[in-house]
Amino acid sequence: MTDAILVLNAGSSSLKFALYSDIIVGHDEAVMQTPLLRGKIANIGNAAIFSAYDAKGNVVPPQDHMICEPSATHDTLIPALLEWLQNHGGGATIKAAGHRVVHGGRAHAGPARITNTLMAELEDLVPLAPLHQPHNLAAIRHVAAFTPDLPQIACFDTSFHRTQDRLAQIFALPRALTDQGILRYGFHGLSYEYIAGRLPSYLGQHGGGRVIVAHLGNGASMCALKNRQSVATSMGFTALDGLMMGRRCGALDPGVVLHLLEQKRMSPDEITQLLYRESGLLGVSGISNDMASLEASTAPEAREAIELFCYRAACELAALCAAIGGLDAIVFTAGIGEKSALVRSMIIDRLAWMGVALDPTANEGNQTRINSDASKIVVLVIPTDEESVIARATRQLLHVGNATPAH
Repeated sequence: MTDAILVLNAGSSSLKFALYSDIIVGHDEAVMQTPLLRGKIANIGNAAIFSAYDAKGNVVPPQDHMICEPSATHDTLIPALLEWLQNHGGGATIKAAGHRVVHGGRAHAGPARITNTLMAELEDLVPLAPLHQPHNLAAIRHVAAFTPDLPQIACFDTSFHRTQDRLAQIFALPRALTDQGILRYGFHGLSYEYIAGRLPSYLGQHGGGRVIVAHLGNGASMCALKNRQSVATSMGFTALDGLMMGRRCGALDPGVVLHLLEQKRMSPDEITQLLYRESGLLGVSGISNDMASLEASTAPEAREAIELFCYRAACELAALCAAIGGLDAIVFTAGIGEKSALVRSMIIDRLAWMGVALDPTANEGNQTRINSDASKIVVLVIPTDEESVIARATRQLLHVGNATPAH
């Protein structure tokens, strides 16, 4: 019987899950072992699609009722998944559950054991991450209802950015508002933590140099690293800031919001819907928020959306160089960053003045190192793995107790 750690990563329309053996393999904490089981429920809210694979990559079949109902939601699928894991976990005994929680506020610079007090604290942060935080917390509640005594650990996307100095975190607002917590928090921290841990494997002694990681997916951001720590990032108080995304607008003149309120007479709820769900690639193209669909389209609106996405990404990347005093390497990761040769090429082409250039063959082949021999800057494609970061943190907290417990 194998002791295991369950990892749940609940998104707005998906639920990633994995089972990791609760056994330390060697002394390399930068890399987790292959999970015993890994899968995803995608397209939640519109006929959910289930997929799961064992450690050898073999398909593990779902229970029919998990995927048959077009109206299935997180609230119906999470309990079904937990029941399914009991029967398909390869005899593993789940000893703890680790969760991705998007917003941890100022209080947490590392993972935390989940308590009622912590849950109340995280509920207060829901307005700052409305697309993700409610689902993150719902997964925690469902696990608690299914197995009340199971230890649960929250791993925060914001924690990785707490290494930033004060100037990188504050807005030019009255000091009283800053003191109340209106700050740049940054997100996608679990992804950045994974990439930071892998940099020495790809860059050797230069792994601690000046690196910008581009996490490009339906949600998109960038992070400037030095000594493998976050120095600056594109997202801010909420996950709405920075880069253009699948449905989110990214950086926006605050005057536009005032105009929508005062002149267009839009309500706060209508503006929230507009900025979080109707903008970005979907809004500009009028076609889709999916980059692959836009690349396949011949519509000029689709091309304009792609071009704007890449223009904004190139501008943000160049700006982040100032925070770390130059640039030694660029890392593309996440769905678009790992799979779209076109997007990578269009971003790097705008940065040619920096001395960076791609090897077209390597880029088209989605190889790991895609810069040309003449490039002054290394360009890498590294698949991210947030689940392994959560599993490692959960295991460490359980056995070492080195993460900050909840109040």
